[in-house]
Amino acid sequence: MATGLLGGSFDPVHLGHLIAADRAAEVLGLDRVLFVPCARQPLKACGPVASAGHRTAMLELAIAGRPGFALERLELERPAAQPSYTVDTLRALKARWPAERLVLLLGADAAADLPRWRAVEEVARLAEVATLTRPGAPEASSALVRHILATPAIEISASEIRARCLAGKSIRYLVPDAVADYIERNHLYQ
Repeated sequence: MATGLLGGSFDPVHLGHLIAADRAAEVLGLDRVLFVPCARQPLKACGPVASAGHRTAMLELAIAGRPGFALERLELERPAAQPSYTVDTLRALKARWPAERLVLLLGADAAADLPRWRAVEEVARLAEVATLTRPGAPEASSALVRHILATPAIEISASEIRARCLAGKSIRYLVPDAVADYIERNHLYQ
């Protein structure tokens, strides 16, 4: 069995995340893609804006009914003050599924930061590293990257979505409708 792992803050999850996961599953022959929301990313200065509960609820809405997409809460179940190190997540998943082929799916920005990651060589031993690139974005130059996948150029960012919410602008067609409704109903990012 082959499992892709797409991590991040998902603050909020948007169509770019879903399209990238779908493309990776198709191209790499993945049986499933696990969305792994982090508690606290160690290489980012600030943490997520929405709570873990809201972020997981939005992810559940976004992937509902999509065969092969699932939510993995492992990083959220760690102590709150502990950063979400990918190597710890991969160790736990390898212990759970020793025979599983794990593929770590990274955006180009995350792949560029690979040299700064904790135990990056072990990360590459535990999982195949795949970079999801967009036209015009630089490709990962790390020898640890085994797959480079071109994904459609969809200029959507979670920070843009949060800014649009704050400004009272529409986020329709940037996130799944159920996520847009959830954000509105819960007054998130305002």
